[in-house]
Amino acid sequence: MDGYAVWAEALEKRYGEKRALDGFDLAVREGTVHGLLGPNGAGKTTAVRILSTLIKPDGGRARVAGLDVFRQPREVRARIGLTGQYAAVDEVLTGRQNLEMFGRLFHLGGKRARLRAAELLERFDLTDAADRGVGKYSGGMRRRLDLAASMILAPAVLFLDEPTTGLDPRGRGEVWESVRALVASGTTVLLTTQYLDEADKLASRITVIDRGRAIADDTPDGLKDLVGGDRVEVVLAERTDIPRAVKVVARVCEGEPETDEGELRVHAPVTDRVAALTEVARTLQDEGVAVEDIGLRRPSLDDVFLRLTGHRTEISQEKGAAA
Repeated sequence: MDGYAVWAEALEKRYGEKRALDGFDLAVREGTVHGLLGPNGAGKTTAVRILSTLIKPDGGRARVAGLDVFRQPREVRARIGLTGQYAAVDEVLTGRQNLEMFGRLFHLGGKRARLRAAELLERFDLTDAADRGVGKYSGGMRRRLDLAASMILAPAVLFLDEPTTGLDPRGRGEVWESVRALVASGTTVLLTTQYLDEADKLASRITVIDRGRAIADDTPDGLKDLVGGDRVEVVLAERTDIPRAVKVVARVCEGEPETDEGELRVHAPVTDRVAALTEVARTLQDEGVAVEDIGLRRPSLDDVFLRLTGHRTEISQEKGAAA
C-alpha cells in the first residue's frame, strides 16, 4: 500500500437483494488524478461514499491517506475533501463569506478562516469576484468556489463526484484547470465522471466499474489498446453505398469492418496507417462511392466503455438522441 493514497480490497455493499458493490478493488497512487468510470448504477457513488466514511460497507477493507477507513473514520475525515455533483455553496452570500463560513465550521477561528479564504480565492482565480453574491456567479465559477470550499483544510485526498455536470465547455475548462492545479500542489484526486473526454484529459489512470466490480484498470492509452490500434474511418454521403464501402475497407484493412448505419460510418483496424488510408480513398473514388469524410483515428474511451460494458455512456446516448 506504500505510495497509494486510496486503497480498497473486496468492498461489498448490499441494499436488500441488490449488490451495489460486489468485491470492488481500487488502488490510487499519491499525487495523481484517478478516474472512476461506469454506467449509472454501477457502484461509483457507493464506492466514494464508503471511502469518504459517509456509509459503512458490508465487507472488505480500505485505507485513505494511510488511515483505516472503518477503524479511523474521524481521522480520515480530517484528511479528505468531498465535492458532489452540485455546488453546495450559499448563493445569498458572497464568495468570500462562503469560504469564511466553511473555515469557521472547520474550527479555524475568525482570523485563520479569513486568511484561508483569501488564499483559496486567489488560488482558484476568484479574487475579483470575491465580494460578489454567488447567485451572480457563472456555473464554472460556482464549481470552482465549491472546490475551494472542499480545500479549506488542504486535504491529502479529494473526492470529485461528477464535478462538471451541467457546465458549458468554458465552465468545464475552468474546473479542469483548477483540478490540475490541485494535483500540482500535492492533492490526490479520485474523479467519478460520465464525460469520457474529461477522464481522458485529467486522469493518469482509470478504473472501469460495472455491476459493483472493477472490470478494467489501466492508463487511458492502455485501455484504448484493449480495443485495438489505429482505424480507418469512412463517413459516406449515401446509405446505399454502405455495402460497397464495407467491401473496399475489408480488402485493404486488417480486421472485419464495423458499420454504424445511423452515422453512415464504416471503420476497421489497420497496421500500415498511411498506406491503408491512401488505398481506401483511391479505391472508393475509383468505384464512384461518394464520401463525406475519411481519416485515421485512435479508439476513444467511449469505444473502450462500449467494449467493456456493452453500451455507451448515458452522456453519449443523449448526444446521439439529440443529433
